[in-house]
Amino acid sequence: MTSAPTAVVTARRNEGPAAPAVPQPGLLGPLNPPLATYAGRRVWLIGASYGIGAALARELLGRGAQVALSARKRELLEQVAAGHAAARVQPLDITDHASVLAARDALLQAWGGIDLVLVVAGTHTEMRAQDFDIARARQLLEVNLHGVLNCVDAALPPLLAQGTGGIAIVASVAGYIGLPKALIYGASKAALINFTESLYGDLRPRGIGVYLVNPGFVDTPLTQKNDFEMPALMKAEDAARVTLDEIAAGRFEIHYPKRFTRALKLLRVLPYRWQLWAVRRFTGQ
Repeated sequence: MTSAPTAVVTARRNEGPAAPAVPQPGLLGPLNPPLATYAGRRVWLIGASYGIGAALARELLGRGAQVALSARKRELLEQVAAGHAAARVQPLDITDHASVLAARDALLQAWGGIDLVLVVAGTHTEMRAQDFDIARARQLLEVNLHGVLNCVDAALPPLLAQGTGGIAIVASVAGYIGLPKALIYGASKAALINFTESLYGDLRPRGIGVYLVNPGFVDTPLTQKNDFEMPALMKAEDAARVTLDEIAAGRFEIHYPKRFTRALKLLRVLPYRWQLWAVRRFTGQ
């Protein structure tokens, strides 16, 4: 038998309601509806066990939000929640579609709706062409791309049914341009960037905010494995504050640290001859 929350969101999805009349952004001003406060907001944070996700959880709780913390390991989530009254530990595995839907249904049962979904979960595996491993490549894509799609599939029905709320997807500046050692990682993040851009075009007219988060180098357990210099390395706590501040301001793309990400953005618009030369020159690869 289908659970009540699943039945509701499935019915709403199948109805295919017409998009409500929502004022659209112009050439100036924020691309998403600004948020006056996080206090009382129901935020589902997927990938909350460490790194940027854990920092976001703590920052959101500090700003008065109700936060559902999701990731695979309950014990790590409980450490981040630290017994906070507004924190709800909701474990899931993003590569297991059924577990993501079950977590969504539990939240809808408890909260009645979701105001913001933050999909931060992801992993990193270095790979170069000479070391190409199809099994590792597929495993990385299963987490970074297919896992995110599982989360979006769970989030869309309640957001569309509400006609309000928002979804933020964390990709990476590694998706801007092909970089050494990021043969599959960069490709997974480039796919997320393109996906989120298209998602914005579909959801913003329906009153739902869409946010693309592209971090540069942030000090997390994943980046601590890197054996190369990381320009403008940023603390996870600072990254969390910037992310939430810019979501609140209604930004679409949130990228940081600016002095690094702007340089990569410039590279993107150069002719390939210059772009590929610059990558070799500045990475030494």
